[in-house]
Amino acid sequence: MELPHEARCLRLVKKSVQKAPSRLPRMKKELFMMKPTGISLLVLAAALAAAAPVAQAKTHHHAAHGAAPSAKNKDTATAGPTGPAPVPDSPAADKNTPAPPTLPQATAYTLMDATTGAILAEAAPDLQVAPASLTKLMTAHIVFQALHGGALKSDQVVPISVDAWHSVGSTMFIDTTSTVTVDQLLHGLIIVSGNDAAVALAEQVAGSTDAFVQIMNKDAAAMGMTNTVYTNVDGLPDPAEHTTAMDVAILSRNIIASEPEFLQISKQQSYTYNNITQASWNPVLAHDATVDGMKTGLTDASGHCIDATALRGNMRMIAVVMGGPTWTSSTAAIEALLDYGQKFFTDAKVATAGQQVDTLASEALDSGSVAVGAGKDITLTLPADAAARVTHAIAYTADLTSGATKGETLGTITYTLDGKTLATTPAVALADSAPASFVTKLKRKLSHFL
Repeated sequence: MELPHEARCLRLVKKSVQKAPSRLPRMKKELFMMKPTGISLLVLAAALAAAAPVAQAKTHHHAAHGAAPSAKNKDTATAGPTGPAPVPDSPAADKNTPAPPTLPQATAYTLMDATTGAILAEAAPDLQVAPASLTKLMTAHIVFQALHGGALKSDQVVPISVDAWHSVGSTMFIDTTSTVTVDQLLHGLIIVSGNDAAVALAEQVAGSTDAFVQIMNKDAAAMGMTNTVYTNVDGLPDPAEHTTAMDVAILSRNIIASEPEFLQISKQQSYTYNNITQASWNPVLAHDATVDGMKTGLTDASGHCIDATALRGNMRMIAVVMGGPTWTSSTAAIEALLDYGQKFFTDAKVATAGQQVDTLASEALDSGSVAVGAGKDITLTLPADAAARVTHAIAYTADLTSGATKGETLGTITYTLDGKTLATTPAVALADSAPASFVTKLKRKLSHFL
């Protein structure tokens, strides 16, 4: 017979804390920030009280919770950066662009354009730091890849191992009796930052967390995340595990491009599983309506880390702040970066595949000319005042004595700004054009004498 909901909740909390006693301090915050349906605070308090004696008798293990407390909770501080503030730079700027913000309370940061990959602002972008629960970005990426490849189905029920149940830190409250799907676990992973969800998904995809970590590092290397090493699937503290603000931005851009459904989850401000509703721990979601992701992380070693993405105007940006002393300071840093990017940069589409940009005249063609267009779309991230100054030039290299075929490369289009090459694309024929016939050549020769 199924237990009443309050009894099931009490049993779940007791078992979770007894098996993983380091959860107790965190649960005191997590449980009371929830809005559980039909569960009185008295029952929650009783569950914690029942588990406390066992927890106090066991060894405490520091745990990453990998998310931000809601506005209802105290913004507890970690040690801030020491020494001088990292020096900001803007690789995408020109001489008229103001310098990026100096954020002395952040250890490192990166502001990237998600469409082009251009770096709008950075400070110590390659400094190796603890990733905390930003690790779960890669965990989610690999799970989505398994879904796209058909190895998993979103409605597939995932068995929960004892290891997953015993995961310390933030949790979506699953245990070995849970009936939970891949989709539910992804929500628990991304919104709630559940370490239990991370372990369960990793075991389902790769058979073990160790095997899954090997996939994580292989994918990181393939993406060019040269300063990242993963040792676990959830970001729990490990001195051997590290990443950088730049690598987090690179990973985030890959997720946005290949797994856009991630943002459909990360933009949600709460998630309910097993009648327990937990608020998203991403503080920027509640602060800025343009933000729809992506992840947060916190341990004593990492500080308050936020990886946010926002769609502002015609630009989607990725802002990564590492090592802030509080969620308030890291949220302010994210907003300062997004505001800087929006105010001083723009995305300009300078070429559209198939759109005519020139007409190539040639007596080698029967019609005397062929329409020419860009071979691919080109979008450039530019200083806001520079888009109108972009120019292009075409260098033709094709031999047209045999005519031109639609799509054939006729030369190269080069786009420049103030003498600096920004991009190139093939110049292609937009239509078939036959070679000049004998009659056409004769008429042209005769016309020269008339």
